[in-house]
Amino acid sequence: LACTFGAAPSTFNVLPKNKMMTSNMAAANIMDNIPMVNIPPFGMCSSPANPTVAAATAAAMGTLTPMPCVPVTPAPWITGAPTVLVANFPALDNTHKLMCIWGGVIEFSDAGQTNHQIP
Repeated sequence: LACTFGAAPSTFNVLPKNKMMTSNMAAANIMDNIPMVNIPPFGMCSSPANPTVAAATAAAMGTLTPMPCVPVTPAPWITGAPTVLVANFPALDNTHKLMCIWGGVIEFSDAGQTNHQIP
């Protein structure tokens, strides 16, 4: 995963709660958006909307001062695959995006799965 305001990539975590596997990995749906469970931090955050960044920037006389990232993602992933359901919610694939309350857009930088061709 990558966030537009994050300084480092992160790894999407899918718990087996959806009880569906694909390519020997747990399948995700749009509700797999829980910070610190599904969405780990992205290193340092540089969003001025983040209160810790705003406070540190103010203390540095207006010089943007990144602070540790703690994602806040209250809404589901956008938009999901409406014709494929995983645990009664649209399935998630690598084209969907997640909005952080601090203004960042979280997206997949690597699908994490590949198509395996059977010879």
